[in-house]
Amino acid sequence: MSWGGPGFVLAIIGLSMGAWVATTWMRVKHGYPITDDNGKTIHKSGGPDAERKIELLTSENERLVGQIGRLEERIAVLERIATDPAERLNRDIDALR
Repeated sequence: MSWGGPGFVLAIIGLSMGAWVATTWMRVKHGYPITDDNGKTIHKSGGPDAERKIELLTSENERLVGQIGRLEERIAVLERIATDPAERLNRDIDALR
């Protein structure tokens, strides 16, 4: 087989097409969307329940973001308590009584 012959050219084309098929198969198997050469999605993986899953994940994400906000506020209060002088802390506690 010569390097410039038609067999070599056909082998390169065949290997390229085989790699493309293998890559597409792996993307579909693992749930990645199939895209065209420009990066636009041409097929969304996930099946018929994909929209429902997205809605559930979105609502859970919103809930968790709210929870993180509340926890950050509590941590800020704890940091203030830990770093404030004892005299000021006692005065604030007495004011709450």
